[in-house]
Amino acid sequence: AFLNSHIMNELIETERLYVEELQSIIEGYAAALDDPELFYLIPPSLENKKELLSLIIYRKLQIYEKYCQNKPRSEALWRQCGDSLFFQECQKRLDHKLSLDAYLLKPVQRITKYQLMLKEMLKCSKNSEGTAELEEALATMLDIIKSVNDSMHQIAITGFEGNLNDLGKLLMQGSFNVWTDHKKGHSKVKDLARFKPMQRHLFLYPKMLLFCKKREETSDGHEKSPSYSFKHSLKMSSVGITENVKGDIKKFEIWYNGREEVYIVQAPSMEVKNTWVSEIRKVLTSQLEACRGISGQISPSHDLSLIKTCLTCYKLPWRKHDLPCKTKIICKLPMAT
Repeated sequence: AFLNSHIMNELIETERLYVEELQSIIEGYAAALDDPELFYLIPPSLENKKELLSLIIYRKLQIYEKYCQNKPRSEALWRQCGDSLFFQECQKRLDHKLSLDAYLLKPVQRITKYQLMLKEMLKCSKNSEGTAELEEALATMLDIIKSVNDSMHQIAITGFEGNLNDLGKLLMQGSFNVWTDHKKGHSKVKDLARFKPMQRHLFLYPKMLLFCKKREETSDGHEKSPSYSFKHSLKMSSVGITENVKGDIKKFEIWYNGREEVYIVQAPSMEVKNTWVSEIRKVLTSQLEACRGISGQISPSHDLSLIKTCLTCYKLPWRKHDLPCKTKIICKLPMAT
């Protein structure tokens, strides 16, 4: 109990200091952009850029995502004008030992600190009052960190003709080995092991799955930052999945339009594979439930040519399925193994 109390006090005290530092930045730097006495010191590259500094004001935890997305831009801007007299004067007035860029890094550091402290508190709070709330708080913070990480990859996508925001929330992203086989109809997939796989970075959304090629690019002579060149996309409304592929437990199969296109995907680990398969199943199941809500009155015999995939066994044994809606089917039998 003593250790748990110590961790809680540390969280409260460091949070108080964190908020005070953010407030000083807002008052000492962002507000200084409107100070007539300092107008002549503002570097040209900083004019009309007040919104970049104002992004450190948080009203919702999701703002961390926007803040981290903007971090490369703010770092580039700092490299241009960080040594200007304007920033030196602001730092002097605040009596800060650290320059502005050090303080702008604190939100990124803080978002990871939360989950570390919550984990320590949970270790000391097993089966005690408040454990459920701590677990919920930790799950929330881990989800935010994942969203921040995913969003940093999403903003690096290039060449996609469309608005990524229209695809829904980014659910998963990761790098895989991918083999392809494009055939008409439902022909059996060839043995693709002898062919060299493509390296692809996949982005899973509720409405679409994107295939991109990862590229390493230099940024103003600094560390390399990845970018993702868009190559191909699949609408999730026409996707099917086979969990197990013969010969490799880390592979799974994604097929499109009744196996007209087949993608053998090799994950870096079983954990990654299981997470992706589970998330894809959730997307397909949610589509089925939405379809049931819209087309629940459609007869099972209606337009069998529109059958796409079974959301239970993810295969196509045609005669053993019912059609609860126009475009999806579900197996009446137990889950296939």
